[in-house]
Amino acid sequence: MLQAGHEDDLTPIADCSQCNYRETLLAVGSCKPGDCCVVAESGRQIDRFFSVHPEYAVNYTQDSFWERRAIAARYLPVHKLRPLLTDPDEAVRRVLAYRVPEEWLLELCKDADREVRITVTDRLPEQQLELMAEDTDYLVRVYVAKRLPTSRLFRLATDPDNEVRRMVAERIPCVSLGLMADDEEVGIRRIIAQRMNADDLEMMSKDGDWTVRYEVALRATPDLLQQMLDDAEEEVRLAAQQRWKTLSA
Repeated sequence: MLQAGHEDDLTPIADCSQCNYRETLLAVGSCKPGDCCVVAESGRQIDRFFSVHPEYAVNYTQDSFWERRAIAARYLPVHKLRPLLTDPDEAVRRVLAYRVPEEWLLELCKDADREVRITVTDRLPEQQLELMAEDTDYLVRVYVAKRLPTSRLFRLATDPDNEVRRMVAERIPCVSLGLMADDEEVGIRRIIAQRMNADDLEMMSKDGDWTVRYEVALRATPDLLQQMLDDAEEEVRLAAQQRWKTLSA
């Protein structure tokens, strides 16, 4: 049973008369109602209790209150975490995703919670990252694209999500950027035009979006630049003409 504090104080206060620690920890001042208490349904109080008494965390891995289990998981010895890998609450499993040894991470790679899978992706060894490349959540795949070695990014170059392909465009080796020159997203094609080797820019000089052609004009070789001096878009023509003058000076 919980008791209220003062009339204007909403701090949960546990009923110490029902507590298993009333004759031990409470008696010697090692816990305090409203401040350091494992019984109150208060994350702050529970965390303070386990921070002082981490050895008691093992007693709460099957507790009925999800937050008590999640906080206990932060203080458990690593070798005691395995029973919580299948905990029904995602908050508990999120704690585990940060704490379990790398060799246990594959047991969480299909977790129903995307935050768990994101943490797994952030921690997996590089050689296992591609196991997450087909995850149904785009943000998980963004993390894959962020961490994969650049030589293995090709499989994500045609990902259905713009954010994933944008990350690929920012990291893929310059010599391979031509694979993404026809990407449907203008912003991604601009990144390609900004990073592509100047000698390869001709394939983008006729792009249907003038902002892409503008990026090309800023970096084009003299031969290609000359072809862009009469571009249909004024901003592109001005950029090409200004750069032509600079190169000719």
